[in-house]
Amino acid sequence: MRPFRYARADDVPGAVALLAESPNGAFLGGGTNLVDLMKLQVATPDLLVDVRRLTSDRVEELPDGGILIGAATPNSDLAAHPLVRRRYPVLSQALLAGASGQLRNLATAGGNLLQRTRCVYFQDVSTPCNKRRPGSGCSALDGHHRELAILGTSPECVATHPSDFAVALVAVDAVVHTEGPGGRRRIPIGDLHRLPGTEPDRDTVLAHGELITAIEVPALPFATRSRYRKVRDRASYAFALVSVAAAVDVADGTVRDVRIALGGVAHKPWRASRAEELLRGAPAREDLFRAAAEAEFAQARPLPGNAFKVPLGRNTLTRTLLDLVDGPA
Repeated sequence: MRPFRYARADDVPGAVALLAESPNGAFLGGGTNLVDLMKLQVATPDLLVDVRRLTSDRVEELPDGGILIGAATPNSDLAAHPLVRRRYPVLSQALLAGASGQLRNLATAGGNLLQRTRCVYFQDVSTPCNKRRPGSGCSALDGHHRELAILGTSPECVATHPSDFAVALVAVDAVVHTEGPGGRRRIPIGDLHRLPGTEPDRDTVLAHGELITAIEVPALPFATRSRYRKVRDRASYAFALVSVAAAVDVADGTVRDVRIALGGVAHKPWRASRAEELLRGAPAREDLFRAAAEAEFAQARPLPGNAFKVPLGRNTLTRTLLDLVDGPA
């Protein structure tokens, strides 16, 4: 690990100002991903600004029935919170599907959204990687890409976004609150992360020195009927090959509304808009669930080593929707 300076600000504006003066600095929350990348010399910040105690670590109920999650809330506390478990089970399930108990105790809600890809070439500084060193090439295209993206890829990058929590937040239309050099912003979670395009080194739309301060989850009554399903190589401490976050509102056998997001398949949490459009107003039947899943994955462009993700994704989405419809309301 390369030497770095450590600073602790008294408030959020102070932290933003400190980082604005250091183009190669970074915020430090739980550090569960950043510190690992520093050990690998993938990340080499010359300044770490500790923000762990600057934002809320609580979950607040909003007047409209939604919730406001402080960016410093530990993942373990958030997953166990009664409001989250009751109103948004998909969020609790997604959090519990990630990492280990020890890491969830330390990792924060805000930091969870800013995890870097676990592509083996990104983490290996001896190999070309456009995300780590723009213009050097993408080793995964002709190398090991079993775990990588099949949707929204570009010739520059086929990495996947690793967060389970972010996928679930996309399904419930969360909004991210930030504060940075340009002031405060509210960013819809679906707009926070980017597809790789020609700039795969940019994971999000955040400016340098822009800090996530809270995550707002709007009221969504039918989110009580929601689920997160994660398919992975082992039952714990593994990243998704395919994951599905879904909430369904069914009345008299008809899908009145539905929200679906996919993980493990793209450079960002993937909103399954095609599938949602086909399902709204349609009978809640297996054949139509499968047709919607096929329509969503029809746009997939897999590589030879991850083509299995296309049928796996279709089947996982279909099964998740069936379980939601057949299960208790």
